[in-house]
Amino acid sequence: MRTICIFTGTRAEYGLLRPLIRALENEPDATVRLLVTGSHVADAHGATWHEIENDGISLYERVEVLMDSATEAGVYTAMGLGMIRYGDVLRRMAPDLLVLLGDRYEAFAAAAAATVCKIPIAHIQGGELTLGAIDESFRHAITKMSHLHFASTQAYRARIIQLGEDPDRVFAVGALGVENIRTIELSGAEDTSRRLNLEPGQPYLLATFHPATRSSKPPDIQLSALLDALDDFPDHAVVMTGANADAGGLAINRLLAERAARHPKRYRFFMSLGTQLYLSAAKHAAAVVGNSSSAVIEVPTLGVPSVDVGPRQAGRTRGNSVISCNDEATEIVDAIARALSPEFRHLAASAANPYDRPGTTARIVRELLSRNLTEVSIKTFYDLQ
Repeated sequence: MRTICIFTGTRAEYGLLRPLIRALENEPDATVRLLVTGSHVADAHGATWHEIENDGISLYERVEVLMDSATEAGVYTAMGLGMIRYGDVLRRMAPDLLVLLGDRYEAFAAAAAATVCKIPIAHIQGGELTLGAIDESFRHAITKMSHLHFASTQAYRARIIQLGEDPDRVFAVGALGVENIRTIELSGAEDTSRRLNLEPGQPYLLATFHPATRSSKPPDIQLSALLDALDDFPDHAVVMTGANADAGGLAINRLLAERAARHPKRYRFFMSLGTQLYLSAAKHAAAVVGNSSSAVIEVPTLGVPSVDVGPRQAGRTRGNSVISCNDEATEIVDAIARALSPEFRHLAASAANPYDRPGTTARIVRELLSRNLTEVSIKTFYDLQ
């Protein structure tokens, strides 16, 4: 029997991990334990641990670390608390393996704690680039602390190997979020509009904007250009989802809530939609706009145009259905107008998604359960020939 701890600190990350959690729960040789933390247990970010509870998944540990994520000091304080509290949980839980996804600072703290506790780490979606966010550094640091690697494309697999990881432990498996789209039953257009408090048939844009944490611009200035651009499309309602728990995220959420309150006929603000409703909303949107990774990784599989704004996702591989633009209002307006054109909508409907590979979850489960963890725990640096 292998005990596997799965770490989740955000609503988006949990949505990606859910099918993997379910698959491991169905394996007779696996015991799954969740470590739930970060914005999941913060009321200001929607207390999304309730979503996990509603899914019927047993919560092994809920760990609170967010004191004030509105500032850089709040973030590094959360990281310090996280290392202490995650280490205590991991030492008590004593799992055979820790599974982490992505690049968040909470995940970095968990990886550091697991390294000290001598717990092997499996890292999902390493090797990617997000040049506009400090997450870029956290992701590659997690890679160097990890022992098994599940990259979403061959290019990302090559980058992980370039970082000195053994090719025998690095797998290109596709993105879990893309597989989600193929396995979750999404709502129809009319039901989705009702759940979003929109009139049936009303066209809308789905917008998410996170702080670009490497930008010198304050979060409100980063967001203002997007809001100005959205005002140029009065025939479309705007459904906005909340920013994450980065420095500046709470300021963005406050501005979005104020915009929705001042313009209730056109703007809707949801702190969190949950995976099923978010993907349903994206499926029926005229376009998805902002700087969330979902617009680059998952939305192309839905055949919907995406507009990726600003530097946050710079460096990510993207398909032909994704339009990239700078974070200036005029450029965002031009990009949205292009995305809404019949020609581009036709292109997006059939564009290939580079993150789409069959059997993503099954491949990860197979490697997690079959690998000799005593051998895996011994790391060497793989030099390129």
